[in-house]
Amino acid sequence: MHSKKQQLKESAAFLKNKGIQPPDFGIILGTGLGDLVQEIEIEIEIPYADIPHFPSSTMEFHQARLLYGMLSGRKVVVFEGRFHAYEGLSYFEITYPIRLMHALGVKKVIISNAAGAINLDYKKGEVMLIEDHINLQAGSPLAEKDSESLGPRFVDMSSPYSPSLCHRIKEIAKEKAISLHSGIYVAVTGPQLETKAEYRYLRLIGADAVGMSTVPEVIVANQLEMECIAFSVLTDECDPDNLKPIDIEDIMASAKKAEQSLIVLVKTLLSNQEK
Repeated sequence: MHSKKQQLKESAAFLKNKGIQPPDFGIILGTGLGDLVQEIEIEIEIPYADIPHFPSSTMEFHQARLLYGMLSGRKVVVFEGRFHAYEGLSYFEITYPIRLMHALGVKKVIISNAAGAINLDYKKGEVMLIEDHINLQAGSPLAEKDSESLGPRFVDMSSPYSPSLCHRIKEIAKEKAISLHSGIYVAVTGPQLETKAEYRYLRLIGADAVGMSTVPEVIVANQLEMECIAFSVLTDECDPDNLKPIDIEDIMASAKKAEQSLIVLVKTLLSNQEK
């Protein structure tokens, strides 16, 4: 049985042998955000299944591959397809891409997800910059056996999202006249969607958007002292007084709409960053 540290070492060695140099940014793409891939000059493409010790994805809406190449003049490593607690995975498996990025030399991370808008001033098809989060997943990637071998166990979360990157993104949104919300993301386990009573509760505790991912990755990024920025594309409006059954096609269409704004934000952020 390989230790967690050994698994990461072997995964990283495999990728370095494929020609992956330390990237400027690591990117995790969530549901419905595949179009960003078309903007990347791909140099290396590796299916997740080929990477030693890498978890296997069960998500039908996700690709499952690692991409390496150039985006807006920056070297990036992109994980297309992510992992969730509701797939029955451990938090070590869920956050494996972040730890692997760190092992490859990544210091800055961009994360995207699809989320429901709890703040009724927000509309589907819009983008929210995550400024803070609430973890309701009843678990933590730091609360697993052997996690102290991977970094400090008691991690400060007073500022989990990079203030400088968030500030820059807000400036870019203003410059480009992109409608960008800033708010609080709440992570739940899922995979069922929320009841009306649950939506009321989440609004009451201060959440602006709800999803089933991202927080575990952000916790680990902070453990490893990586700068982190995260976005939610808002795919549905969670109004408990007018709640309608889920429509996957509508959710995907909303994600596509929001994605166009997100692509501009991310590309501009990268092109303006110091190497």
